[in-house]
Amino acid sequence: MIDFPAEPYRIKSIEPIKLRSRSEREEIIRKAKFNIFKIPADDIYIDFLTDSGTSAMSDNQWAGIMQGDESYAGCRNYYHFEETIRAITGFKHIVPVHQGRAGEHILFSSILKPGDNVPCNTHFDTTRANIEYLGAEAHDLLIDEGKQAGLLHPFKGNINLEKLGDFIKKNNGKIPLGTMTVTNNTGGGQPVSLENIRRASEILHSHGIPFFIDACRYAENCYFIKMREPGQEKRSVREIAREMFSYADGCIMSAKKDGLANIGGFIGLNNDDWHERVTNKMILIEGFRTYGGLAGRDLEAIARGMEEALDEGYLAHRVGQIKSFGDLLLEAAIPIVQPTGGHAVFVDAAAFLPDMPRDVYPGWGLTVALYREGGIRAVEIGTVMFGKRDRNGKQIFPPMELVRMAVPRRVYTESHLKYVVSVFKRIAENRKMIHGVRITYEPQFLRHFTAEFEEI
Repeated sequence: MIDFPAEPYRIKSIEPIKLRSRSEREEIIRKAKFNIFKIPADDIYIDFLTDSGTSAMSDNQWAGIMQGDESYAGCRNYYHFEETIRAITGFKHIVPVHQGRAGEHILFSSILKPGDNVPCNTHFDTTRANIEYLGAEAHDLLIDEGKQAGLLHPFKGNINLEKLGDFIKKNNGKIPLGTMTVTNNTGGGQPVSLENIRRASEILHSHGIPFFIDACRYAENCYFIKMREPGQEKRSVREIAREMFSYADGCIMSAKKDGLANIGGFIGLNNDDWHERVTNKMILIEGFRTYGGLAGRDLEAIARGMEEALDEGYLAHRVGQIKSFGDLLLEAAIPIVQPTGGHAVFVDAAAFLPDMPRDVYPGWGLTVALYREGGIRAVEIGTVMFGKRDRNGKQIFPPMELVRMAVPRRVYTESHLKYVVSVFKRIAENRKMIHGVRITYEPQFLRHFTAEFEEI
């Protein structure tokens, strides 16, 4: 018997994958300058790079694609898209975009100016980059429990409410909006409690500051609320979601996560003035108001996927699969962020490699070893992704050094996960397989996507 519910679906289409030989993988990773983003997908055996846009769509979604209306303006799929998302979120305006970071750029470039500040539990990479690109600053106010990988706490994604209040007092007049990432991707895919969301909203609103939710994984977050928060266990995930969104003035969502789609996203808004600004910007760079850079067929796939992601049988399997994966790693003595979140297992690279200095990027070195030894692609969530330098050039390290294995939705089975654990066991038995790296090239923003490295 397995420790999580069996898949609430049957498999009716497959995609072959191939494990390259170790010598081939050695040549591939060197050619990629030791950056796993630069490896062709055909050379990957198990791909945990991201859960964004990598889900398997359902027969219902594929059927919807065949009903795509590709009219330039006012296609019928947009109205189904709008109706579905408005029913879930309650927001007045639903603006489609081609993916989440497009929504971030359009919203932030419409309301932020240099010198502004945006508080959050924790911003993820593209959110932070879009804020900083505009000359504003992104500030993370995560609770202390969320920065301790091995600590058990039901809602490690919570924002520190006391710090939020103090931050507002110190920066009053320079905070156009506050945000909340649900679940908190950077800190291990950890959920945020409904109570914490409500109180953060009250604090921000008491100072006249709008509150937005980064809703990429909102359904998984609401499932955790149902499972872990006292008084929520008898409510449906849909009811919890509607209450959660009611505390916000808007949201940004990549529908490539809990929309179960391969492309797309949206901005939800209540403010009419902000909606006008966003629409004008969107028409300039994304497309007309009713398609936002998406084909009609993709709007339909998102509308249907948004409904499917709220199915509690699906969510029980999704969250259970991640927990089972984490348990297998713990049994193999691999340190991970606990408790497991909803979309990924995060390995604590600093604890796994305690003798490797952080300035040679142990998390990144582990991702290289995972590919070299097993054809597995994971992603570093540590110093390469979030590290900075002070004015004197000294390295500023993020709170944790993690390697994220984001599990695509409805794609991999238990045997795939057991294979990954077997590779980790082999690496753990000979940690000399893992080498530190140094950066030989990096861009100004989001360096992890295109940086180049050499092994030390």
